Amino acid sequence: MNKAEILVIDDEPQIRKLLQIILESNDYKVVQASSGREGLVLAANHPPDLILLDIGLPDKSGHGILKELREWYNNPIIILSVQDNESDIVSALDNGAADYLTKPFRSGELLARIRSAIRRSQNTDNNSTLTCGDIEIDFVARVVTRKGGTVKLTSTEYNLLALFARNEGKVLTHQFLLKEIWGYSYQTETQYLRVFVGTLRKKLEDNPNNPQHILTESGVGYRFE
Repeated sequence: MNKAEILVIDDEPQIRKLLQIILESNDYKVVQASSGREGLVLAANHPPDLILLDIGLPDKSGHGILKELREWYNNPIIILSVQDNESDIVSALDNGAADYLTKPFRSGELLARIRSAIRRSQNTDNNSTLTCGDIEIDFVARVVTRKGGTVKLTSTEYNLLALFARNEGKVLTHQFLLKEIWGYSYQTETQYLRVFVGTLRKKLEDNPNNPQHILTESGVGYRFE
């Protein structure tokens, strides 16, 4: 029995009903809120394992609710929205959303994103190794192997890969990656990312032109699977 509890914050009754059916049929416990304020109260009184948050709420901006939640709530928040423009997506991810799905969404994709987000939140930074397919990363020794052989990476390449791996399944925006690896003054230098992502793909992917691990989220950033 899945014990994870999910709080749905959405003002559309039909969407809440649909999500309840999808989630409960997969053994999640569901709590619902029809407004931002109600969602904040429910989350504060009994913090759930994950929140599904609609951006277009009637009483408060979903982006504002996201910022308020991130002042104290540390579990994953997945944004659901009819808006699919890049600025909305980037803003939500940079403000702490674990993921972003546009409506209408496929139930299978939603469930996969939920599983991935909860799994990440349950993992600790004490994990010394991570295995992803034929790639293994030893965070203590800073060694990467693929198919049993050592992959030679520069310091920057390793740091970028480690950042991807520790956020497996999560969309990382261009700005976040540039800030974390190169610093605040490089947040617009997206060509840095293109170059280093390209070299990582050549070293880690069977087909760099059709990557299976470092995936592009067009106009937004990258996701490591």
